[in-house]
Amino acid sequence: MKSFNKKIGYYGENIAKEYLIKNGYNIICKNYSNRFGEIDIICKKDDILCFVEVKSRYNKNYGSAIESITYKKTQNIKKLTKYFLLSNNYKNFFIRFDVLEVYFNTKNNNYNIIYTKDAFR
Repeated sequence: MKSFNKKIGYYGENIAKEYLIKNGYNIICKNYSNRFGEIDIICKKDDILCFVEVKSRYNKNYGSAIESITYKKTQNIKKLTKYFLLSNNYKNFFIRFDVLEVYFNTKNNNYNIIYTKDAFR
């Protein structure tokens, strides 16, 4: 089951990446990680750097995907962001934390995307 969930997660991240590119974002990094954790996608549009958490689900039986992001997870993403900004010398950008939810359909290959900009601060 764990490897199935990982495959679904990677598939959702690829869909999210394509969605962001189609909507004018430039992908800087995918699956950026260090000891604090991982940021799924880092992208930019104009003068905004977006740190995007991608959540993939087949249904909302256990709540929506965005609801699964805990306070601890947001704190880890913020630590990772600080490290990324310092180590890659990004200056003069606004920072935004977004969540992109991908809901798959069990009957066919269709999916639904919900993109929440500025999901947490």
